[in-house]
Amino acid sequence: MDIVPFPADEAAVRRYVEKFWLPSHRERKGLVDRFALADGVDLVAEEVTHRPNRHETERYRAWIADIDGSVAGFVTTDLDESPSVFDRPDRPVVVDIYVRDAYRGGGLARELIARAIAFDEKLGFERRRHTMTADVDR
Repeated sequence: MDIVPFPADEAAVRRYVEKFWLPSHRERKGLVDRFALADGVDLVAEEVTHRPNRHETERYRAWIADIDGSVAGFVTTDLDESPSVFDRPDRPVVVDIYVRDAYRGGGLARELIARAIAFDEKLGFERRRHTMTADVDR
């Protein structure tokens, strides 16, 4: 297994969106309301247009787990910038993590998170706390 930075070129983004991102969001849509997808929109075209621009920023990072040429999961992080009214530094946050059903239960999610944390620590961030949330209506 390799955990590699997600390439931002259009061909790679299109493959990722069609074969992984869209199916994963369709699966999650049934579990969590915030993953509901828009109707009447070419979802692939929209995401292929949006994603490369996001990947070109210094604040957003994405890694994919490749197992024998198949995308098994991904993790994304973004920088939570502190407004000037707060006395805290900017902090990286895990925005999204997903492991395909066939690869669940083997520790892949832990490896993806560990990769994201290790990268942020290389950038000089220090781990101070973990925050987890859940839908309280469920």
